[in-house]
Amino acid sequence: MQAIAHAVRSRFHYAWIAVGVAFLVMLVTAGTRGTPSVMIIPLEKAFGWSRTEISAALSINLALFGLMGPFAAAAMERYGLRRSVLTALTILGSAVGLSSLMQESWQMWLLWGFIVGGASGVTATTFGATVVNRWFKEKRGFAMGLLTASSATGQLVFLPMLAAVTERWGWQPVVLIVSAAIALIIPLVFVLLPERPAAVKLPLYGEPADAPLAEHEAKRNPIALAFGALGRAIKVRDFWLLFFSFFVCGASTNGYIGTHFIAMCGDYGMGAVQGAGILAAMGALDLLGTTASGWLSDRYNNRVLLFWYYGLRGLALIYLPFAFGITYFGLPVFALFYGLDWIATVPPTLRLTTDIFGNRDAPIVFGWIFSGHQLGAASAALVGGMLRNSLGTYTVATMISGALCLVAAVMVLRIHRAGPQRGPAPA
Repeated sequence: MQAIAHAVRSRFHYAWIAVGVAFLVMLVTAGTRGTPSVMIIPLEKAFGWSRTEISAALSINLALFGLMGPFAAAAMERYGLRRSVLTALTILGSAVGLSSLMQESWQMWLLWGFIVGGASGVTATTFGATVVNRWFKEKRGFAMGLLTASSATGQLVFLPMLAAVTERWGWQPVVLIVSAAIALIIPLVFVLLPERPAAVKLPLYGEPADAPLAEHEAKRNPIALAFGALGRAIKVRDFWLLFFSFFVCGASTNGYIGTHFIAMCGDYGMGAVQGAGILAAMGALDLLGTTASGWLSDRYNNRVLLFWYYGLRGLALIYLPFAFGITYFGLPVFALFYGLDWIATVPPTLRLTTDIFGNRDAPIVFGWIFSGHQLGAASAALVGGMLRNSLGTYTVATMISGALCLVAAVMVLRIHRAGPQRGPAPA
């Protein structure tokens, strides 16, 4: 890795290779986590499982995906980033592959709920935040925007293809394809992802070439690291504002639309491939929207950015039930506005977390805030399925999600440490 770093240093900083590897890891993780959305209806037909049973497994997945965040960040400090990620990818690929053999609902709860949920929590947003904070002094927002967009790109790459495979050959080949994709990414992490810039004798991106190399602190217990950062964070009101607004973010994205949108399209006579195609289009739009959000978060008031993101998302969700009744422009209009805003909230939220808690605590505190995101996602996945079962429609759940986003838009304006008010952000 050191030879590669010095070979490319005249052209670009190795930090961008680290971001590229992290992008691929997070892309495959996103594709893995999106896979159950194309399996809901096939599993109902194959085993007679209710939507509530399936939603419960996905709810466990989403909750553990978030709750692993702070402990994953702490484990990366204690045991090493590369070792933690390689272990998680190995467990993730094995669990997904074994799920091709499942016959009972408890097996889905175990494999897709507990194991996939926990392992994917190590290789997702908190991992991206750790890479960005380790490698970048400047352009952190832009780098985090690129990494966050990988989850949308994961949908773009995986979902239409997986939906087509599901319709033609059933759900078992789908999980084998995903397991193989995870296996392919493991060698790249091993070969191309150093622990930190000092490991390849480089300063952080944005530091002078002769800057002293950052020294790594003595290793500490990851549980103590995680709870120590939490203990400091819970005394700050802005932590709770970020936590609960991110709870709404998770509920309205991964939990509700990410889990139930394809099944919702089925209620209106649309096939899985068509529904997955719309999600993929939103993924492509979010690749643009979230990258642009990262660029904006380096320059403008992140609190105001979040206000607009949550507000526009809430209006888009309130519009969604009516979109299915508009022949040509209904769903495309929703996909445009919702797609650009899908997870654009992540770069400003990370920037605010770093501004408030500093470089040392920020990755772990962001992990706790992200756990709120996934607790919201878990709640929405479960409640959305229950409301659909009891009411026969997703309309009420959609309206609730939209209203919560409008509440979050007001909530973020109360954050005190909002970063720069106008113009370029300080380095």
